[in-house]
Amino acid sequence: MIVALDGTVLVVAQPSMRRDLGASVAQVQWTSTAYLLTVAAFLVVAGRLGDRYGHSRLAITGVLGFAAASAGIALAPGVGWVIALRAAQGFFGALLQPATLALLRLAYPPDRLATPVAVRTSAIGVAAAAGPLLGGLLVAHLGWRAVFVVNVPLALVIAALILAVRVPEPERTGAGRPPLGSAALLVAAVAALVHALAGVPAYGWTAPPTLLGLGGAAGLGVLLVRWERRGAHPLVPAAVARSMPVMASMALLLTASGALSGALFTATFLLQDARGLGAYDTALRLLPLTAVMVAGAPLAGFAQRRFGARRIALAGTGLVALGIAGLCTEALTGAGGAVLGAGFAAVMVTATGTVVGDAPPGYAGVVGGLKQTATNVGPAFGIALAAGAGAGTEAGAGAGATPTLLALAALAAVGLLPASLLPGRPRGAAAGDLVGEDAGQRGERAPAAHGPADGERR
Repeated sequence: MIVALDGTVLVVAQPSMRRDLGASVAQVQWTSTAYLLTVAAFLVVAGRLGDRYGHSRLAITGVLGFAAASAGIALAPGVGWVIALRAAQGFFGALLQPATLALLRLAYPPDRLATPVAVRTSAIGVAAAAGPLLGGLLVAHLGWRAVFVVNVPLALVIAALILAVRVPEPERTGAGRPPLGSAALLVAAVAALVHALAGVPAYGWTAPPTLLGLGGAAGLGVLLVRWERRGAHPLVPAAVARSMPVMASMALLLTASGALSGALFTATFLLQDARGLGAYDTALRLLPLTAVMVAGAPLAGFAQRRFGARRIALAGTGLVALGIAGLCTEALTGAGGAVLGAGFAAVMVTATGTVVGDAPPGYAGVVGGLKQTATNVGPAFGIALAAGAGAGTEAGAGAGATPTLLALAALAAVGLLPASLLPGRPRGAAAGDLVGEDAGQRGERAPAAHGPADGERR
């Protein structure tokens, strides 16, 4: 929640930051890009470290480091310091995010994860919606530095809660030193990919920087796969890589989050450039969509327990595609936004719950890191797709937005394939039975019905 709040609050604070520090537009953009690069690159590594050394330790380290970096940014004398500390903030955010889902998996059996995952999704939605409004108030009355000061007390409260809540220690997996070679290759590959995607709005898909970045990421990915196959203790164990529910959930999260982010990127420019709305009015147009997401997450959790992940994920993916297509005429003003919010809530809850519940024993952290990586790379890809199709330009702000939104709806529809591979309703489960529980076993800690018995969290 604190990570989601920080990201959305910063968007409102960046213009004031640029004026106060005398920074260029490119430097201000790097305050976001530096964070995105480090958090996406280190998520899987952080999850693997949590599996080995304990998720509570990683969570405490992450939240305290996040607070320290935030305090440093609030005192930064120049934009260079802000960029460097935002990169540090991303690293500590990477430590924190996989640990939170892993701790959920340790606290709840697989068959009862839907509700806490739904609550977590709702909390993130509330933070994302409140961010622009809170940021506007803080910047208007206290200045942009207050945006980072607010992180410090929140982080300290979270650290105290982590220390106060006792959870079982995870099963330790693997032996020997962490796979440093695999970790270095993964960090480099993800950083190259995210950097290339982040540059698409400025350079386009066919520019040398973009092609070089994508080619470098692909080459590093090939090296990583070969290195992992030779290693005795790979960064992503074979049990994780071969888990169909986990891999299908990753693909679904990547397509859905990419489609949503690209659609919001396109609709924002449509509202402001073509329809003449200000930034604040645009943020207000997003509130109904976010409200449906927040309210829909608990309902999606209930539906998943009753009908199984596959049906709810298929329905949610279809709603995401229909909602984005509906934005061609409504641009977040009517049913299109509500349908999109409801569909994305269903996808997030079911895919996250499946990843958490079906992760192989002892690998909750690394699976959580993979999940978070998908939800970080997905938006970068979606925005790059939208920008490459003309969103954000004068030509793409009006009628040109329609083909862009239809392309993003098609991207969402691609998620129907991985959604169809998620676990279905357990055999013999009567209406109202919990997923993963056979008749006569309610209340017992039964393994997940499809896939390995252990799970993971983000």
